[in-house]
Amino acid sequence: MVNENLRMICSGLPLDPLPDNLGRNSNIAHAAKRVANLSKLEKKLAITNALRYFPSHLHKLLSKEFADELEDYGHIYMYRFLPRIPIKAYPIDEYPCKIKKAGAMMLMLMNNLDPQVAQFPEELITYGGNGQVFSNWAQFWIVMNYLSELDDQQTLVMYSGHPLGLFPSNSYSPRCVITNGMVIPNYSSKEDYEKYFALGVSMYGQMTAGSYCYIGPQGIVHGTFLTVLNIFRKYFGSNDLRGKVFISSGLGGMSGAQAKAGYLLDSVTVIAEVSEEALMKRHRQGWVLEVIKDINQLIERIIYCKREKIATSIAYHGNIVDIWEALVDYYDKTGEILADLGSDQTSCHNPYLGGYFPVQLSYEESLKMMHENPVEFKNLVQESLKRQYRAIDKLGDKGLIFWDYGNAFLLEVSRAFHAATTNSDALSKTKFKYPSYMQDVMGDIFSLGFGPFRWICTSCDDEDLRLTDKAAQEVFENTLKQEDLPEKVRHQYEDNLKWIKEAESYQLVVGSKARILYADQTGRCNVSLAMNKLVRDGILKAPVVISRDHHDVSGTDSPFRETSNIYDGSAFTADMAVQNFIGDGIRGATWVALHNGGGVGWGEVMNGGFGLVLDGTEETDRIIKSMVTWDVLNGVSRRSWSGNQNAKETIVRAMNFIDGLKVTVPNQIQDENIFNDIL
Repeated sequence: MVNENLRMICSGLPLDPLPDNLGRNSNIAHAAKRVANLSKLEKKLAITNALRYFPSHLHKLLSKEFADELEDYGHIYMYRFLPRIPIKAYPIDEYPCKIKKAGAMMLMLMNNLDPQVAQFPEELITYGGNGQVFSNWAQFWIVMNYLSELDDQQTLVMYSGHPLGLFPSNSYSPRCVITNGMVIPNYSSKEDYEKYFALGVSMYGQMTAGSYCYIGPQGIVHGTFLTVLNIFRKYFGSNDLRGKVFISSGLGGMSGAQAKAGYLLDSVTVIAEVSEEALMKRHRQGWVLEVIKDINQLIERIIYCKREKIATSIAYHGNIVDIWEALVDYYDKTGEILADLGSDQTSCHNPYLGGYFPVQLSYEESLKMMHENPVEFKNLVQESLKRQYRAIDKLGDKGLIFWDYGNAFLLEVSRAFHAATTNSDALSKTKFKYPSYMQDVMGDIFSLGFGPFRWICTSCDDEDLRLTDKAAQEVFENTLKQEDLPEKVRHQYEDNLKWIKEAESYQLVVGSKARILYADQTGRCNVSLAMNKLVRDGILKAPVVISRDHHDVSGTDSPFRETSNIYDGSAFTADMAVQNFIGDGIRGATWVALHNGGGVGWGEVMNGGFGLVLDGTEETDRIIKSMVTWDVLNGVSRRSWSGNQNAKETIVRAMNFIDGLKVTVPNQIQDENIFNDIL
């Protein structure tokens, strides 16, 4: 039954009468003020661009408040048009729409803006400090209206948050095509981004914010779980993290996953967070168990939990630099290293506008200085990064295992000073003294085809989620019965089978009824087919959406993260992500998205993603077999060509059982001496 509040939300921009301008909600967290340094003419252009959404008789009224927003917040968010109903994922049957695929997209994008999910919901930011769903609230209303009218002969086209419109297509076309931040490369600097975003002509969609596919911190918990587990196996030869201490930072957005994953692995996990609001939000949600504000008390607690092997997750309300320097002081006094594992998850892709807070200032002082004195703020950030790195490096030389978590931490450290880099050669720009988690562990797992496959039950029903969990479990159990399964692949299936069996008990769901599971091409296809059959047979109450993080096998070209272990000189190319986007679209994805920007920042990465609605039809079975196979093997093939042995073995094996698959496989150099005389 259609929800009348949702019918109202889908009726188009509320213009007659205009809603009252209630401003921002002072009781929730808000994004830092953006700094675009617009000229007077550019400010006029930004306001003019915003007024395009409204009839001319409203321009005089709205132009003044839009000018005020631009001055006060560095962007025109259109707070007057904040919806008055709770924004969350509603059951799909409550959305007014002509086709279920449109209702599924409505559910997904509203989940991205749910205050329980989104980092700064009133600024339409899902995570990462600036990962936008839309650029302003007018776009939200128009998109919801378009989706309510969309049929299976139309495609909604999205330009960086702007709904260009509904265009005639056909039933095999994507129902929505999304691009974000597609700026000419020479104009893709961080400074350019701030200007284009302020003008309302481009947008940073992060990875799954601007493609409506974020599922809350659960989406990264599983990946973090696997990363920490595999790093520990590699360096300590064990799965037992009891009494081991893991230090990191960041509880905003998806960073809360570290605390939860560390606790599930029985470690002593300590995460620093400067924002009390973000910290307490994660504490209320159960992502962290303890809150400590005093650094000496924290060190004492770490000592006790390490000695007694107590599994816990501790949120330290303060700066991560304080923790690392306190650990160095403790080592200098005792000769003991308290931390075994270390990383960082501050939003270093955006370090000067709220992504990283310098230790020299309080949280409130930082928010003020970053826009009142951005030059001095940048200097303080860089000095803080250097202090953090020096402390980590001292402990690293004594046995601490530290890795970059793909948030551009070491990249920004290397820009602050060059102590972190080991080689300035063009083909070694992605190598630092400490490896990224991609280079050290996850790159080889991706090359096997395993990555963060996810699904969302559009019924919003817990029982449907349990049934899909069970279906995935049965698929994995059957796969493990295969005698010819390679040992590397078997290990990944075993790890993920353990995860899915226990996933419900971890209480990871925030927002939509979603689940994540690392799977390869075979696993993703078979799980998707099983769930599509559950829909077809009426066992599930509503369709299921399958998707994945763009941070995956094929989705992202990112030289400082996803493709940082590609050493044939192609780490800075973006053919894979673009081909992924196009290939998913022509093979029947419900919607596809291509973004400039992602986890390590605008101008640093290109990523492509998709959503596919499993509606129970046999046609969807065909799409699954074609599209999901391509979505995974595109990246495996590229990784194979770059020289990754895991990928080469995987794609050669795939060609043996997939009809029509014929991939160019590299020939390896057998004798390096051939270069002696010619170079």
